[in-house]
Amino acid sequence: MSIVSEWNQAVVEEFRANGGEVGGHFTGRNLLLLHTIGRKNGDERINPLAYVRDGERYVIIASKGGAPTHPDWYYNLTANSVVSVEVGTESFQVRAVEAQEPERSRLYEKMVEMMPAFAEYRQKTERIIPVFVLTKVS
Repeated sequence: MSIVSEWNQAVVEEFRANGGEVGGHFTGRNLLLLHTIGRKNGDERINPLAYVRDGERYVIIASKGGAPTHPDWYYNLTANSVVSVEVGTESFQVRAVEAQEPERSRLYEKMVEMMPAFAEYRQKTERIIPVFVLTKVS
């Protein structure tokens, strides 16, 4: 059984109904659905996340809107790095690796170019916001 917060549920439903396209705040943005396994209870979690491409790789940012703590999915991803994603109408497995400097900063800037709000997120927090690179698993 998948667990999706009420806020995310509407985004997930719209994403799936429209082949990966979502309106509102996400209009014209790249969005994927990240499926992780809860590290404490083993339940599947689904989170819609903005992403940018870096070659064949997908890049996601654990910003939590600039909150002082990492999002829950960050901890699930660090506990189990092989997860699945939905991109458009495709679903596939990926391996997630946390980017290190200087790559982390370069990839973060790519996200800022697509969604300038990510620049604000890093100003709102003292933590270093993690960046993950997702690579398809063959």
